[in-house]
Amino acid sequence: MSAFNVNAARAQRLEALGLAWSFELDDHTFELPTELSRSTARKLRALDDNDVDGLLRLLLGEEQFARFDRLDLTMQDIAAILEAYGKETGLGLGEG
Repeated sequence: MSAFNVNAARAQRLEALGLAWSFELDDHTFELPTELSRSTARKLRALDDNDVDGLLRLLLGEEQFARFDRLDLTMQDIAAILEAYGKETGLGLGEG
């Protein structure tokens, strides 16, 4: 039996999903990662469950978050973004 090849599995996932998942809002396009590193996962765990801005800042990065933060969104908008992101990438964020 051959060993499981993590690199091949990762390449297959990235080929299917790409490096980033994007969404459009007003005249802006934003990208979220399709894969999370262990260090990012640790930072996510350290966030308070209600820290929506912390979650978005971590996933978007400072530059994108600065643009995102200037837009007028509702919590329902953010929930819809996170739900779509989770469905398409398999990453369940902001659920609970």
